[in-house]
Amino acid sequence: MPERLHLYTIPPHRAFADALAIGLIRRFGSDPIRLARGLVLLPNNRAKRAIQDAFVRASEGGLLLPRLVAVGDPELDEAVFDSADDAEPIPPAVEPLQRRMILARLIQESGAQVDAAEAVRLAGDLATTLDQLLIEEVAPRALKEIELSQELSAHWERSLALFEVVLTRWPKELERLGRVDLAERRRRLIDKVAKRWRIAPPNGFVCAAGVAAPAPVFARLLRSISGMPQGMVVLPGLATGISDMEWDALGPHKPDPVSGRRRRSLESHPQFHLKLLLDRMGVHRSEFDPWRVVSEHDAPPARSKAIASAMAPPELTHGWTALPAAERRLDGVRVLEVATPAEEAQGIALALREVLETPGRTAALVTPDRVLARRVAAHCARWGIAVDDSAGQALSILPPGTLLLALAEAAAQGFAPLPLLTLLKHPLVMAERRAEWLEGVRRLDRALRGPRPAPGLAGIDRHLAEQEGRDGHLRRAAQRWWPEARALLAPLEEIFAGGAQPVPALLAGLRETAQALGGDALWARAEGREAANLLDAAEREAANGPPRAEPEALAPMLRTLMDEVAVRPPQGGHPRLAILGLIEARLQTADLMILGGLNEGVWPGLPAPDPWLAPRIRAELGLPGLERRIGLSAHDLAGGLGAPQVLLTRARRDASAPTIASRFWLRLEALSGGLERAREIAAWLRGIDDPGAHAPAERPAPQPPVELRPKALSVTEVDRLKADPYAFYARRMLRLMPLDPVDADPSAAWRGTAVHAVLERWFAEDDCAPQQLRARAEAMLADERTHPMMRALWAPRLMEAVDWIAAQIAADPSRSVIAVEKRGVLPFAGVELSGTFDRIDRMGDGSLAIVDYKTGKPPSLAAVREGFSLQLGLLGLIAERGGFYGIAGRAKQFEYWSLSKNSRGAFGYVESPCDPKRRDYLPADEFIDRAVAQFEGAARMWLTGDEPFTAKLHPDYAPYAEYDQLMRRDEWYGRE
Repeated sequence: MPERLHLYTIPPHRAFADALAIGLIRRFGSDPIRLARGLVLLPNNRAKRAIQDAFVRASEGGLLLPRLVAVGDPELDEAVFDSADDAEPIPPAVEPLQRRMILARLIQESGAQVDAAEAVRLAGDLATTLDQLLIEEVAPRALKEIELSQELSAHWERSLALFEVVLTRWPKELERLGRVDLAERRRRLIDKVAKRWRIAPPNGFVCAAGVAAPAPVFARLLRSISGMPQGMVVLPGLATGISDMEWDALGPHKPDPVSGRRRRSLESHPQFHLKLLLDRMGVHRSEFDPWRVVSEHDAPPARSKAIASAMAPPELTHGWTALPAAERRLDGVRVLEVATPAEEAQGIALALREVLETPGRTAALVTPDRVLARRVAAHCARWGIAVDDSAGQALSILPPGTLLLALAEAAAQGFAPLPLLTLLKHPLVMAERRAEWLEGVRRLDRALRGPRPAPGLAGIDRHLAEQEGRDGHLRRAAQRWWPEARALLAPLEEIFAGGAQPVPALLAGLRETAQALGGDALWARAEGREAANLLDAAEREAANGPPRAEPEALAPMLRTLMDEVAVRPPQGGHPRLAILGLIEARLQTADLMILGGLNEGVWPGLPAPDPWLAPRIRAELGLPGLERRIGLSAHDLAGGLGAPQVLLTRARRDASAPTIASRFWLRLEALSGGLERAREIAAWLRGIDDPGAHAPAERPAPQPPVELRPKALSVTEVDRLKADPYAFYARRMLRLMPLDPVDADPSAAWRGTAVHAVLERWFAEDDCAPQQLRARAEAMLADERTHPMMRALWAPRLMEAVDWIAAQIAADPSRSVIAVEKRGVLPFAGVELSGTFDRIDRMGDGSLAIVDYKTGKPPSLAAVREGFSLQLGLLGLIAERGGFYGIAGRAKQFEYWSLSKNSRGAFGYVESPCDPKRRDYLPADEFIDRAVAQFEGAARMWLTGDEPFTAKLHPDYAPYAEYDQLMRRDEWYGRE
C-alpha cells in the first residue's frame, strides 16, 4: 500500500493562525501533555507570535503550548531540534558581514575596476546569488556547462567570467576559515533532522504550518514530515479548486524532446511557488485535504473562489464574464482611491482609528511601502496611538545612522558648510547641553551663509577671520564659538586627509569622533545598539575586505550596510493595531486588513535586476526568475484578501508623477465589475482638514505712525519703496532680512560684488593701468574661496569683459576716473539719503559721469522713465550737492557699463538712458530733476507722510519675492 501522507491546506478565506490552533487543540488538546510534546514548524518569528496569540484566543484558559520553531530563522541551530544527532557536527556558519567583506576583496582582486564602496555593494548582490545557488542546490560547475550564445551581451559575459573566478576562490576562503555558508549549514542541518525523523520519528506530533518556500531542502523536510505517523503539513491557500489545465500551465515545464527548449513558467502566478514545492515533494494537490476548522475571524467562503478567479493566468481571464456570481463576489472588500500618498496615509489612519471604536476589534495595515507605513504611524501618533511597524526601519534613516553618515559625508567633503551644519545640528550631537551648543551652531550658520569658503577646517578659520562687511559681527560671534567644535572634528580631518588607507582606520576615526560629538546617547535605545553592533562588526571584519579605501567611499559603504539593517521597535504599541510588511503579514489576520500602496512598482514591486547573472543564465541554472517576487507578492495579497473586512488603497500619483494602479487592483476591479468604494472614509478625509468658513486674507497695507517711519535710506532702497512699499516696510521697520543660502552657488549679486572688488583695487592700487586689470581678475578666480563653477563657466566671459573695460577707459584720454566705491550722505526731502557709487569720471569739460557696473542687463528705459530705477539720478544729486567728500561738479553723463553680451556677440557695452540715439531717451540735463521729483514724492508719501505700505503696489517693477510669503501674496494677488 502506498504510504499515507498527512497533507492539508487552509483556504485564503480562513484565518490561518486561528484555524491551525483550533485544529491542533481539537486533535491533541484532550491530553495537555500530548499537546505540549508537539512541535510546530513555522516560516518566521512573526508567524510564531501569531500562532501563539491564536492558541491563547482558542484556549479559553490555561494551556501548555507545543514547541514553536521558525525554520527560516537565521539563528537556527542544532539545539532547536532535540532529535538531531550530534555525532557529525556541522561547521559553524560564516558571519554575513565577514563573508561580504571577503567577497568584496575577491571582486577587486579579480580585476573589477571598482572602489571599495561599490565592491561592498556588488558583494551583497553576489552573496544573494550565491545563496540562491545553495538554496536551489545548483553545483558551481553548472556555470561552466552553460553554452553561451551570440544573444548574450559582452557585459554579461564579463560578469559571468568574474562570477566564476569568485565562485572558484570562495570555497578556499571558507576552507581557510573552517566555516560554511549559512544557507549550506541550514541545508545540512535540516537534511540531518529529516533523515533522523524518517528513521526514528519523535514521540509527539510534528506540524509544518505555513512553510511554503519551494527550496529542495524544505521539500524533503515537508515530505518527511507528511509521511510520519504524527506528522502534518499545512500549506496556506493552495488552490485545489482550479482546473488541471490552469495548474499544469504554471510550470515548471520539461524541455522539448526535439528542440530542447523549455516552455516559460508563469512565475508571476501566486500558486507557482506552491506548485514547484509540490513537484519537489513528489505529491499532487489532490492529496491535500482541507483543514476543516472554522473560526470567528473567517471571511465568507465565496471569497476564496473569487481570489482564485482573480489570479488566473492572463489567457484564462476571458472567461470571467461567464463565471457564476459566487465565484466573482467580493463582499466585504472596499477600495479607497485618493489623489496623493499623503491623503492615502491619512485615510488609512482614519480607518485604523475607526476600528478602535468597537471593543475587541482589530486592524492591520499591510504594505511594502515603508514611507507609507511611517506616514500612517505618524498620523496615528496625532491621536496618541502608537502603532508598531513590525517590518522596522532602515538604520540609515534613524538618528544614530544619520549621524554617522553625516559625519562621514562632512569629512569626505572637506567640511563644506552644508554637510558641516547638517552634522553639527544633528539632534544627537551634544544632547546633554543642547541649547548652548545650538546657539553656537546658529552663529556659525549665519556666518557661513553665501558662497562656500575654502576647503577644510582651515578654510572656515580663514572665512571667520575675514570680518569685513555687514556680517562682520556675525563672524566675530561665530569665531568665539568655533574652536570648540573644531577641536572635536580635527582628528577626523587628519585621518581623512591621508588619502586611501585601511578601512578599519577610517572606521575607528569615525567612531571616536562620533563618540566625542554624541556621547553615550548615540548608542542608546534599539537603533543605537544596532549602530554600535554594525560599527563593531564592520571595524572587526573590514580587515578581510578591500585592503584600502578612499575616504570618499566610506559614507556610501556605510549607507549600503545600514540600508540592510532593519531596526524593529520594542513591543509596546497598541495591542489591536499593527503595521506589517509583506513577509511579516504572512499567516496574520485581523478583523480589518488594509492593503496599502497598490500601485505598479510598489505592490508588486519592480523586479530587482541581478548584476551577476543574466535572466537567461538564471533560467538555464534553474534559479528563481526575476518575476518570482511578483508571484510571491500576489500570494501575499491573496492571503490579505482573506480577512472578514478588507480595504484596498492607492494614490493616483506619487511625489513625482502619476501612478499606474497595480495589476492586482485592476484584476479585482475587472472581475467584480467594480468594487465598493469606502465613501465614508473619503468623506472623513475631506472633512478632517476642512476649516469650514474662512476669511480670505486682504492685501496687506500696514500704516505705522509717521514718527516711527525710517528717516534714512539708501538710493538702492528707493525703487523697492516705490514698487513694493510692504517689502520696504518688512525690511526696514520689521528688520526681516532674507538670508543667503548655505553653500550658495555664485549668484548675480555675488558676481557683481566680486567684480566690484577687483575694479576697486585696480583703481586704488594700480591707477587703472590697463595691463593690471586682467591679472587682478585672474587672481580673484584663482583664489581658493572662488566657487569652482565660477572658474569653469564665468572665467572666459569675465576675462573678455575686463579687457573691454580696460580698453574702454584707455581709449578716451579726455576722461579720467576720479573715484570708485565711495559712500556719501545728503539730507534731502526731510530724510537722510545715502548712496555708494561704483565709479565717477571727470569728463573733458569738467562735468561728472556717474557709472554703474552691471554683470547682467541694465534696467530698461521704461523702468527709468516710470521712476523705478532712480539710482543713477540720485547718485548724481548727491554728487552735485557735495555729498561725496572731495567731489564737485555737475553730473551730465549717466552710464551703465554691462559685462554681459552685446548685440555683436562680444562681452561688454555701455548703455545710458540719456543717450540721444535711443528712442524716447531722457535728456541728461533733466535726468536728476526727474529723479528728485520721483524721490520727493515717495518720501512725502511713505517716510514723512502716513501713506500705508501697500504690498506689490506696482508688481511689474517688484520682481523680488523675499517677502511674498510674509504678505501671503497667493491668497489675495489677482483676486481683485
